[in-house]
Amino acid sequence: MKIGNIFKGDKGIWMVFFFLCVISVVEVFSASSGLTYKSNNFITPIFKHSGMLVFGVFVTVVTTNIPCRYFKLMTPFLLIFSFVTLLWVLFSGEAINGAQRVIEIPGFTFQPSEIAKGTMILAEAQILSAMQLDNGTDKKAFKYIMWLAVPMAFLIMLENLSTAALLCLVVLLMMFVGRVPMIQIGKLMGAVTLMVVLALSFVMLAGDAEKAGNNKKTSKTETLAAPPTADSGKTATTLTADRKTIDAAGKNKDDKEGTLSKMFHRADTWKARILDFNSEEVPPRDYDLDKGAQVAHANIAIVSSNFIGKGPGNSVERDFLAQAFSDFIYAIIIEELGIVGAAFVVFLYIILLFRTARIANRCENYFPALLAMGLALLLVVQATFNMLVAVGFVPVTGQPLPLISKGGTSTIINCAYIGAILSVSRTAKRKQNIADEDDDMKEKPYNPK
Repeated sequence: MKIGNIFKGDKGIWMVFFFLCVISVVEVFSASSGLTYKSNNFITPIFKHSGMLVFGVFVTVVTTNIPCRYFKLMTPFLLIFSFVTLLWVLFSGEAINGAQRVIEIPGFTFQPSEIAKGTMILAEAQILSAMQLDNGTDKKAFKYIMWLAVPMAFLIMLENLSTAALLCLVVLLMMFVGRVPMIQIGKLMGAVTLMVVLALSFVMLAGDAEKAGNNKKTSKTETLAAPPTADSGKTATTLTADRKTIDAAGKNKDDKEGTLSKMFHRADTWKARILDFNSEEVPPRDYDLDKGAQVAHANIAIVSSNFIGKGPGNSVERDFLAQAFSDFIYAIIIEELGIVGAAFVVFLYIILLFRTARIANRCENYFPALLAMGLALLLVVQATFNMLVAVGFVPVTGQPLPLISKGGTSTIINCAYIGAILSVSRTAKRKQNIADEDDDMKEKPYNPK
């Protein structure tokens, strides 16, 4: 069997995908010092991540071989599954970083928000494609999209505001691409602006930044990795006792809190992040690492790279960044690979977006074109969020770097997104004029006449 028969579809996107996977293996292995210290095993974390990427490649190949027209059949089932699991995780989910984001099933856990994002893009692409007119999209399409997007974004927002904001932005961008009337988009942007002002006001009034800061201090001994010392046994015992105390306190607190207060408990974290981002510049000697450890060590990683980087595996700040292998992996990439490596990662995402745009432009039907563009925008916008956080341009959001950060559900789902884009490139019907141009570009036999 030829390798080309396995890796079908756009070769440019396949190359981007494999480069991102290779960078992921190298940088996650380097950035996982905290995990290796906690588990006392230097190989298991990277083996797990590599195994997840291998399974992700398998998912990509399988998805690539599904004709894109069959994705429409999945829409109603995925919508029901997304809403049910989002409600499930809200009331019975497992907590990660202070938020109930995952559902634990014997053997594995998954994040419903990751599936919900792709489902919303799939549904929006189907709505926009079904209601296309000669002069744009039918005005009713806007209403149908809102009926789906608003409740889904609200359920995600209660535990993961940044993911909800990301989804809303991609939905809005797809409206532009799908030719929704500008007057409707303008009204939506006005309403969103008003809602953002009201939401920020609520967060600033209801949130307690000092409370969030105290929680960070309490859990710092658990999340931050430290180099092994002679007192390692004592440290492990202390951590175990602290963990039990924290878990017991958290459980008692949850029992006392009502349903409404549990739904909005993330306001403390949101307020702390806003205040940290808007705070005045503090001299290094006066900086409080307890309040802004992640941002501070990310900045140190970037500054200490000296443009050329320290080389793969030579990061120092990975030992101090609690999420070095996930949310702040781009800072580790800059520290180890320098500006050139950082620019190369950005270049890969740009290629992904432009190759997908080229595929969408070649499609004769609207649905595959909108689906491919929506998924590419989802990946690229999330990557942009992550990189802007790492370099300090936006507040901390908690978004991983797609296809590079260590992850479970997110890695598999992102691989499925790539597979869907490749499926469009392989099976979507092309415009006739594009197909004719491709035939003309093919090499023809030499004719001396």
